[in-house]
Amino acid sequence: MSKGSGIIDSSGVHIPATNEPAADVSAAGADLPSTTVFADFGVSTPIVDALKDKGITHPFPIQALTLPVALRGNDIIGQAKTGTGKTLGFGIPMLENTAGIDEEGWESVPVQARGKPQGLVILPTRELAKQVAEELRAAAARRRLRIVEVYGGRAYEPQQEALKEGAEIVVGTPGRLVDLMKHRFLDLTYVRTVVLDEADEMLDLGFLEDVEKILASTPSNRHTMLFSATMPGPVVAMARRYMSRPTHIRAADPSDTGVTVKSVRQVVYRCHALNKSEVLARILQAKGRGLTIVFTRTKRTAARLAEELTERGFAAGALHGDLGQGAREQALRAFRNGKVDVLVATDVAARGIDVDDVTHVINYQCPEDEKTYIHRIGRTGRAGQSGTAVTFVDWDDLPRWTLIDKALNLRQPEPLETYHTSEHLYSDLDIPEGATGKLPRDKRTRAGLAAEYIEDLGETGRRSGKGRGGSHGRRGRGSSSGSGKRPSGQRQHEQAQRRGQSQRKKPVKENPQAAPRRNRQRKRIRRTDES
Repeated sequence: MSKGSGIIDSSGVHIPATNEPAADVSAAGADLPSTTVFADFGVSTPIVDALKDKGITHPFPIQALTLPVALRGNDIIGQAKTGTGKTLGFGIPMLENTAGIDEEGWESVPVQARGKPQGLVILPTRELAKQVAEELRAAAARRRLRIVEVYGGRAYEPQQEALKEGAEIVVGTPGRLVDLMKHRFLDLTYVRTVVLDEADEMLDLGFLEDVEKILASTPSNRHTMLFSATMPGPVVAMARRYMSRPTHIRAADPSDTGVTVKSVRQVVYRCHALNKSEVLARILQAKGRGLTIVFTRTKRTAARLAEELTERGFAAGALHGDLGQGAREQALRAFRNGKVDVLVATDVAARGIDVDDVTHVINYQCPEDEKTYIHRIGRTGRAGQSGTAVTFVDWDDLPRWTLIDKALNLRQPEPLETYHTSEHLYSDLDIPEGATGKLPRDKRTRAGLAAEYIEDLGETGRRSGKGRGGSHGRRGRGSSSGSGKRPSGQRQHEQAQRRGQSQRKKPVKENPQAAPRRNRQRKRIRRTDES
């Protein structure tokens, strides 16, 4: 048995200096008076009341900094992480600048512009599109605004019909927005407000060309707001090109040390690839463990690991790009509702997911770099809660981990070698001594993934996607339980195609012996006629 501990002393952790531009306005939560309410910023009564209905009365730092500037119509660069409340930071100004049916200002909307988008939110992933659209609808619950989200993984037809019926605000991923524009279902001629959310992630996913096409289709005098967790060079360049004298706002979480969350206990182990799942099974039985996200680098690993954990008795679901949209949403709902408490996800699929009650994050495969490491462990320890982040480092991952350790000054360049029998594993993470590789039957209290319905989204679309994150959907593959059944919408579509083919006249193969026989019959008929 090895001795020691894999717990990282985070007192010396630092975030390396960046070349990001200084913010014009910055503040932390501690700088904001606790008595400040949305009405103090001149937010209209219907929106204030709608937020109050949802129990939202006091603004977060990014909202308090953004609202005074954005409500004056000034362009904004907002720097804030996911989960800091930035959606309302840009959502409220957009709602205030949008006229709903028969509302004040509707008469000033040109007749030909009615039903066309006045507000547009561009973001990188399907999950984030749904989340932002839901928050905007909640804030506009007492307004007469039609908010439509469009993204890959769903059939085109329902989204086309929704746009035909009219939409004052459209929320969508770049690829699907470009496709709808190309087929003239989306007209951005009358857009007043444009928001680029998670701009750094959009550029990482290769959406720059699509985003530029979309922005070029909007009026030059639009109100533009760009939000990003980081400000790399390409994001700064895009802001300078498409924005007019923007105000740079940065909101810091008071519990952050730059970006790393102080309340997260960081642990790192060197694990053998063949023993990782055994170690993971013990960690998932730690005392006080709640919702847990397990990160993998590949889709194949995510699918295989989720299946293995399910066989071991854990309520687990997978979230990766090879799943159909229905299965992805099923896994997310089950996780948020507590029907599964382990979500195995790839980095790309997990972008934009905002769940506050995550107690543990486990890096089953070592992150690519320090940025990915910080982004992953930031999923826990939110809203003043504590969290635990465990990283597995395989022997092949050691050079990568060494760079992460050096960049963040973690002072653990050579993680402690750990197996499922190591004493320090149990003491570090408060795991019961009798824990085995399977969850005891009396502990299996979660309903599981199968208890969450999977929605039939008709995931046929116009083409079977090319994998541009969130732009062109793949055909659904069913749930992560491996049922392999196609959505009923797809089955009906294929059956209709087969019926149409069967009704076409099929060519009859010629029997080589039939031609001479017919010729002899014709000769007999001619002789009879002549006689």
